[in-house]
This record gives sequence, structure tokens and C-alpha cells, in this order.
Amino acid sequence: MRYAGSCHCGAVRFEIEAPPVLEVERCNCSICAKSGYLHLILPLSKFRLIEGDASLTTYTFNSGVARHTFCKVCGIKPFYTPRSNPDGVDVNVNCLDTEPEEVRVVDFDGRHWEQHAHTLAHKSKDTG
Repeated sequence: MRYAGSCHCGAVRFEIEAPPVLEVERCNCSICAKSGYLHLILPLSKFRLIEGDASLTTYTFNSGVARHTFCKVCGIKPFYTPRSNPDGVDVNVNCLDTEPEEVRVVDFDGRHWEQHAHTLAHKSKDTG
């Protein structure tokens, strides 16, 4: 299924390919807990930025591997490059404009990231 997504102001628009029923992670790490991010990690081949590359800015911290991208206009983080899957993309399901058939939320213990990151590694692999 194709989903359209955007930041709040619409300066950044993207499209993803994902199943009609989405399993997403709710992470309790410092940045995700404060921003209310719901994670859908995908292979890069399932993501396409349609508009707004010039409207994006990047924030990194700690290891510097995760590249948190935000809209410069409205401040929303619609997607980013996750530390757990630097070869993929992590889309904020709250930024999808196309509504999924169902969203199943699974809690992820990001406060103890080092012990749990391996459970996410498969999500950016392209299975066809």
C-alpha cells in the first residue's frame, strides 16, 4: 500500500510503501518520549521524498549515527535515519496523511538501547 506523508506545514512531503496493517514502535528514549514519535522503520527503497529537501535540517547527538531530520518551517520530524538501521529510514506514523487500516503499537525500551537495538535490525532489509 502507498502512503502519503508530510510535516505539519506541508513543506516536506514524502511517500512510503508499507502494509495496510502497520506494526510500529513507541520508544521511551529521551528524544522519542519528548516528541511522541511512533516508529515505522523501512528499507530506503520503500521511501521517496517528494518535496522539501531544502526545508529539512538535521540534528545529531550522542553517537552521531542517527540523523534526526526536522522541517525548518514547522519543526516537525516526519522521518529520520535511525541509529538501529542506518541503511533505512524511520517514518513517524503520526505524519502519515493516508490512514492505515490498523496500527499496532509495540513498546520499545530505548532507554536501554544497547541491550535492545538488535531486535530492530531486520526492519530496514528489503524483502521484495
